[in-house]
Amino acid sequence: MHKKIIVALALDHGISKEALDMARHLRGDDGEIFAVHVHETPSSSVNAFIPEDAVKRAFASASETLADRLIGTSDVEPVMLQGSAGRTITEYARKIDADCIIIGSHKPGLSDYFLGSTSSRVVRHAPCSVYVIR
Repeated sequence: MHKKIIVALALDHGISKEALDMARHLRGDDGEIFAVHVHETPSSSVNAFIPEDAVKRAFASASETLADRLIGTSDVEPVMLQGSAGRTITEYARKIDADCIIIGSHKPGLSDYFLGSTSSRVVRHAPCSVYVIR
């Protein structure tokens, strides 16, 4: 059983009940579950045309959305991070010494046929076990 489980969530795809149920199933008696959403900030070339407070408001709004979607799940800790999703998730897993990441795979495109680009990066670079939900 796992002690620290990250459930990687994309707010635009909703909170997967299946992912949270899987985390609860894999969690040990004293384990923790972290629902992680990575807010990707605009690139520097785009950022030059966006007011600084707009980026801060978007991050605050995403934080509120994550908290709202986890109402009633007292066993899950919401975590908002900023950066590139795949890299940030794996860095956070190292930081908290996670032993499992649960992530969804989206419908494939031409560039990443079997996994989405974020889940593919996490699978390749994670310091722990990764469960991909289809």
